[in-house]
Amino acid sequence: PLVSTFIVPKLRESVQSVLDNALKGTETSNYELEFRTKSNEIRYLLVNATTRRDAENNIVGVVGVAQDVTETKRNDRAMSAMARELRQLVDKANAPIFGIDVHGKVNEWNEKTAEITGFSGEEAFEHPLVSTFI
Repeated sequence: PLVSTFIVPKLRESVQSVLDNALKGTETSNYELEFRTKSNEIRYLLVNATTRRDAENNIVGVVGVAQDVTETKRNDRAMSAMARELRQLVDKANAPIFGIDVHGKVNEWNEKTAEITGFSGEEAFEHPLVSTFI
């Protein structure tokens, strides 16, 4: 069976539901799932499950079309990890770091800036830097 053979255990019920729905005429688009290969590698697929009908419009099965998004998923995870590391670097820097948006309102305020000014990031965010703090 497709689901028990290729789908990781935590998604089996959900994938079976998508297939069952397609067999009832309810199609699913852009469903992301983890797929196990013959070599036991996990790949990430973006799947569309479409109802297959015969000439009399009777439901006769499901057609699945998938796109392998494994590399995109890995790149997204790497970017998220890098963003967390950079966020931590800014927050923990031993120098005050602050930023403003195009309207001059505070949109960055690290822990050192808060320590020096006495204003927390929550108190500073969205306030005009110059007229409020300088």
